[in-house]
Amino acid sequence: MEILERARSTIALEIAALHAMSARLDDNIKQAVEIIVQMRGRVVVVGMGKSGIIGQKIAATLASTGTPAFFVHPGEAFHGDLGMIKPIDVALLISNSGETEEVIRILPFLHYQQNRVIAMTGKTQSTLARHAHVVLDVGVEREACQINLAPTSSTTCTLVMGDALAVALTVERNFQPEDFARFHPGGSLGRKLLTRVADVMHKDKLPMCAPSASFRDVVHEINRGRLGLVLVMENERLAGIITDGDVRRAFDQVVDYRMIVASDIMTRSPKTVSPQMRFAEAEADMRASKVNALVVMDEQKQVMGVLQIFDLPEDEISN
Repeated sequence: MEILERARSTIALEIAALHAMSARLDDNIKQAVEIIVQMRGRVVVVGMGKSGIIGQKIAATLASTGTPAFFVHPGEAFHGDLGMIKPIDVALLISNSGETEEVIRILPFLHYQQNRVIAMTGKTQSTLARHAHVVLDVGVEREACQINLAPTSSTTCTLVMGDALAVALTVERNFQPEDFARFHPGGSLGRKLLTRVADVMHKDKLPMCAPSASFRDVVHEINRGRLGLVLVMENERLAGIITDGDVRRAFDQVVDYRMIVASDIMTRSPKTVSPQMRFAEAEADMRASKVNALVVMDEQKQVMGVLQIFDLPEDEISN
């Protein structure tokens, strides 16, 4: 069999295993979600070998989507790590055969503490399944490897069942993008959803001028401020805004620029934004309006700063 054909066959076998698992899915997944939602502790994920590797990923996915979880290696559990498991925790035990010795040995301890036990296993009549409160069936007809031995289809099904459990929990908890961002502050999504306009706006030595300022003074103030604009202020209130684009257009429209004052070329109703607005929303507003700056104003209509983005193509910027 050619390499390409073998690769496609492997993928097809694993897809078929997922379809079969989906067809078998029953109320046990609902019961598992209910147990976890009602818990006062954390989900303790336990697995050995390849199941342990998948278990680590499931624990990480649960933790990052609002369900406190961590992984315990069953071998290490008998050398002190059992102390990490509290009676208020829910145990998620993973074993394709349901007979993995290191995993089965933990059951008496969990029963003594009266932990709720959720089993992920391919054998619904196994020792693990018989001693669990809920069984999630991840069984497969055969592995995708040619000799039907290497964990392939079974680990894929286990991983996907973990994802199904995590996603079902996010729906049950009404988990929102802002919640996800709190657990991922270092990622781009976290920065976008957690950052407020006040965190990134320019607020010191803002370029300002009066409506009567000469064209020369307007240009000088734009150059001094290095923001590509000047705020036109009257009686400490925002009267308008002049951008470097307005200055360029003024040269094309008048004969003698020395006769121009700020009020002649300013935009009288510039777009503004609240300092508490999320930066992602403000950025989307700027892109939709094709402007690269917003005036930041508080509830009393006082100017607080200027928000800018710099990655819009020049032909898309209207101001």
